[in-house]
Amino acid sequence: MNNNETNEFQSRFCQLLRATNRENIEYVIEDLEDLGFFQAPASSQGHGSFPGGLVEHSLNVYDTAIVIRDQMVKMRPDLASKLNDDSIAIAALLHDVCKADFYVLTKKKRKNEIGIYEIQEAYEIHDERFPIGHGEKSVMQILRSGLDITEDEMCAIRWHMGPWNLSRDDERFYRQAGKNSPLPSLIHAADSLAASMLERPAQNK
Repeated sequence: MNNNETNEFQSRFCQLLRATNRENIEYVIEDLEDLGFFQAPASSQGHGSFPGGLVEHSLNVYDTAIVIRDQMVKMRPDLASKLNDDSIAIAALLHDVCKADFYVLTKKKRKNEIGIYEIQEAYEIHDERFPIGHGEKSVMQILRSGLDITEDEMCAIRWHMGPWNLSRDDERFYRQAGKNSPLPSLIHAADSLAASMLERPAQNK
């Protein structure tokens, strides 16, 4: 991704957040800038594993969530009031803020396209700075920035990975969150579809 694309993604990301008119949203944006969110990858070697991949992924999740919401509302009009634009923007755009300081660029030996090992730049996971988990870390960082988010938004961000590698209690909480609000299920579906269908590893871009 070039600098122009990164700047365009950052501009749209911030515009969507500001459109929610949430109090302290500027503090959130400032904190994301300080953490390097807009230059961070979305993964170490999978989807969005390049500088700026995280903000691109976050926008993909938002766009996917809006498409899914609109189609579901056609079938279930009563869902419209439970899946408003502001909550989708907050949950989709901020679900992965925990990754802003998660990856460190390093050098690794890897096979190139003809099977010869060579030194290449790659990302390593470094979670020792704030080892608190994934979705829950995003929620905590958002709250620390001063943003007052709803319980539905907290649950959507916390459980955006779905029911993977959960303890028995976690699985129960995840299922209950889905019963309380459709937002967690929407963000989980959008995150999965964006990562697996819209985005490609860096070497294929």
